[in-house]
Amino acid sequence: MNREYVLVINPGSTSTKVGLFKGEEEVNSHKISHSREELERYDKISDQYDYRLNLIYDWLKSIEISTSSLVAVVGRGGLLRSMPGGTYRVTDKMIRDLEVGIQGEHASNLGGILAKGIADKEDIKAYIVDPVAVDEFEDVARISGLKEIERRSLNHTLNIKAVSYKRAKELGKDLRELNFIVAHLGGGISVSPVKNGRAIDANNASEMGPFSPERTGGLPVGDLVKLCYSGKYTLDEMKVKLKGKGGLASYLGTTDGVEIEDKINSGDKNAELVYSALAYQVGKEIGAMATVLQGKVDNIILTGGLAYSDYLVDIISKMVEFISEIVVYPGEDEMDALNKGVLRVINGEEKEKIYEDEVNI
Repeated sequence: MNREYVLVINPGSTSTKVGLFKGEEEVNSHKISHSREELERYDKISDQYDYRLNLIYDWLKSIEISTSSLVAVVGRGGLLRSMPGGTYRVTDKMIRDLEVGIQGEHASNLGGILAKGIADKEDIKAYIVDPVAVDEFEDVARISGLKEIERRSLNHTLNIKAVSYKRAKELGKDLRELNFIVAHLGGGISVSPVKNGRAIDANNASEMGPFSPERTGGLPVGDLVKLCYSGKYTLDEMKVKLKGKGGLASYLGTTDGVEIEDKINSGDKNAELVYSALAYQVGKEIGAMATVLQGKVDNIILTGGLAYSDYLVDIISKMVEFISEIVVYPGEDEMDALNKGVLRVINGEEKEKIYEDEVNI
């Protein structure tokens, strides 16, 4: 049997998304849901390995696909050690870090483990692509203003890099020749200057930059400290207030952009002000990142779920169109991005990276 398919595995907190690709074409996909009761049986994320693996095999059997037809398997990258972006072959040392949760427990840690488990049985390669742990910051970007706190690279790297590659291909150029500012507009908002293919800075979407549907973004630090010590909230309550109940949820009681735009169209001035403020803050952040690239910006790219909103895109565009041409790629497709990362290696457009060669172990 010819090996012609790439199997894509994207584990989430309550689901495992799987997809089968032939070249760039998605042949089949499925979302395997997991109940809380099922997952609570396991002490650690890595303990869920056999449970999720068997469900993936069940799905492949249901669509009559044998693993002998796979050319490669790719999983969503997890919380590994800080690393440059790229497509990485899953190695034993990477597996050890994923199993112990070297930077924390997260469902995506299972991506590489599951991929290697299936790939090893077929003697093919397993990969991860642009995991959350990607860190390409220049040293000057790490300085926060307080010695005890370092600015960290935590952003929507997979989608940011995917749309950068997409735009470079449309322009007929190598990404390493281009400079982009990419604004990922989702539940969290990441704005990153991508210089010659490297994301050299970004706001940590959970702590800095623009507020988003459910996150506060950067806040006046003095007032935040006072709120933390007011006695009104526990540490856990404050964490949820900042990430989960912040942003649009705090001001408008909803994170649904369609609902908010309906309110605006019905004359709700407060909804209009708050939603416009979100766009305003994104525009400011893009402007700040333009200085990182010294104004040499080939394109500004708007992506993520909120990029479907003409209302937001129009406000942001009017603020930043003097910097560079704006390109809009609404939504995000993690499965497609993972597959294309592998295809770049298979097609010789990019060299696979080895984890232990790129990180400090």
